[in-house]
Amino acid sequence: MSEPERENGGEAVNDSTATEPAEVGSSPSVPPPVAAEPTVEDKLVSTQAEAARLRDQLLRTAADFDNYRKRTLKDLQEEKRRAKEDVVREFLPVIDNLERAVSASSGASDVTAIIEGVRMVLKLFEDQAARLGLTKVKAVGERFDPAVHDAIQQVETDDHPPGTVIAEVVAGFRLGDKLVRPAMVVVARKGPAA
Repeated sequence: MSEPERENGGEAVNDSTATEPAEVGSSPSVPPPVAAEPTVEDKLVSTQAEAARLRDQLLRTAADFDNYRKRTLKDLQEEKRRAKEDVVREFLPVIDNLERAVSASSGASDVTAIIEGVRMVLKLFEDQAARLGLTKVKAVGERFDPAVHDAIQQVETDDHPPGTVIAEVVAGFRLGDKLVRPAMVVVARKGPAA
């Protein structure tokens, strides 16, 4: 018995250093196949295909953007129309009351009743405007502010400090924080020296 057999009780031990037979069908002397490098023509075809794909993608993106632009423009016009309808709806009662005042004034002999009716219509208008956020620009007695006042005349006076608004010709209005129309005003300036 050999020495490894004696150590294991007489059984043969597989020696790991022994060479194992090579796999069937493989030959250690033949290298694996190497992929052939693409030719210039192959690269050209591949690049042209990629360019066509990117061009198609660009055209689709441009068409999507154009559709988005048209849809947004249509939505914006629709929203403007709705906003105008809401404002008109708020002022329809004012128009109704003005028509009533005109028809009532044709046969009325009492001028004070007509004036009172017009005041009521004006109050209704002011209430509707306030609900929409429309407010008057303060003018008379205020210091002239070119951001909200439009001076159409200056009057020399010693009764008011120079630069003070002494009369309002046309009222100015704000819608929220935005100035819709400046107030047209008359502004005091220093009188001539005595």
